[in-house]
Amino acid sequence: MSGIGRRGFLLRGALGGAAVTVGLPFLNLFLDGNGSALAAPYGGGRLPVRFGTWFWGCGMIPDRWTPKKAGGGYDLPPELQPIAAVQDRVNILSGFSVGLEGRSNQPHISGNIGLRTGVPADSWQQIEAPTLDVLVADAIGAGSFFRSLELSADGNPRTSFSYRNGSTMNAGVATPAELYRRIFGPEFRDPNAADFRPDPRVMARRSVLSAVTEERRHLIGRLGAEDRAKVDGYFTAIREVETKLSLQLEKPLPAEACRVPGEPQDLPASTDVGDRQKSHQVMTELLAMALACNQTKVFNMVFSTATADLRQAGATTGYHQATHEELVDRDKGYQPTVDNFSTQSMKAWADFVATLSALREGDGTLLDNMLVLAHSDVSFAKNHDVNGIPMMLAGRAGGKVRTGLHVASQGDPVTRVGLTVQQALGMPVEGWGRESMRTTRAVSEILV
Repeated sequence: MSGIGRRGFLLRGALGGAAVTVGLPFLNLFLDGNGSALAAPYGGGRLPVRFGTWFWGCGMIPDRWTPKKAGGGYDLPPELQPIAAVQDRVNILSGFSVGLEGRSNQPHISGNIGLRTGVPADSWQQIEAPTLDVLVADAIGAGSFFRSLELSADGNPRTSFSYRNGSTMNAGVATPAELYRRIFGPEFRDPNAADFRPDPRVMARRSVLSAVTEERRHLIGRLGAEDRAKVDGYFTAIREVETKLSLQLEKPLPAEACRVPGEPQDLPASTDVGDRQKSHQVMTELLAMALACNQTKVFNMVFSTATADLRQAGATTGYHQATHEELVDRDKGYQPTVDNFSTQSMKAWADFVATLSALREGDGTLLDNMLVLAHSDVSFAKNHDVNGIPMMLAGRAGGKVRTGLHVASQGDPVTRVGLTVQQALGMPVEGWGRESMRTTRAVSEILV
């Protein structure tokens, strides 16, 4: 090892005569005396920041979810009551909409695609732009073992909304046990272990991939734009393998918050909302430790499918079916079953935020050095509208974001939120989206 890089937490050295750059976990060594920024020898500036998304299906009931008061100290309507304990860490973003450009609203698809890509499309296979999480991972994901982690709490790896393009979906990890094996399996290197020995098998694999890398460079030089797009997903996977192998050949420095948990019980997939909350919570705790151990900087968590597969124990009608078929209660003025499922989804979200807030990092918490975008695929559950899709942001992005605010839009494009995310994470973008959803206006109310 020839030294620690001043920027990006990198080890720079040589392996077999070749230069090697290896990402490091966040360490107290890098902090200033207040524990709030990087010490001058390591370049100064803010602490490293992670990004993630959290998804729940079928929206909400606007009158029972949307706060009436804008700004700080916003009120908590019934469906938002579960977030009371973490309200000061959560921004509510209401009234932002997806433009369809004359297309029909494809339920559970149009709103989700527009929000995550900034470009309208009728199916995931038609999208051209990467989803927001992929853009962020390309910008900040280097130096960790996984470029990103996709988690599907419903037990189906196909329940993922992370795409590089219409033909390249990032499949989800479907169970807590599978997630544990992915993070803390044979390839995991405990940053707090007393000894470290490079595995000769890893060195051999890296040598083979180095040859593939050289061939890749020659191939790309001969390809046209269309062919480059086709092989981009494959080469992305190759780059991820190269990164993992490089990381396995260097002993990581200690990470104070990193603790290897015990292997969880292999919970079966279930549509019961109570079982789903339990499975989701175990996956959340594993994800938090993966972040603390610098296994990833970007993630996507799906609590329920876009068609809201949740059911109540003993009930014959599920969440999605209830949005279409349940009558509005004459006395209450809303669909009680739908209201309950929306509220239960917000309970899972509150648990997620609380878990990330519980891990100390520097002078704050893991959540303070993160930005999490929570959203659904529709707004009003009953009619699957894409105007006013509910969104929330949790975390301070290393001090770049104010929290505890309600920002009420009057139909502005949802891409304003995606642009805000990118700018808060330090990405050099001035605008985002296409056609009517193109915007250069960030949500300035929440930016520091």
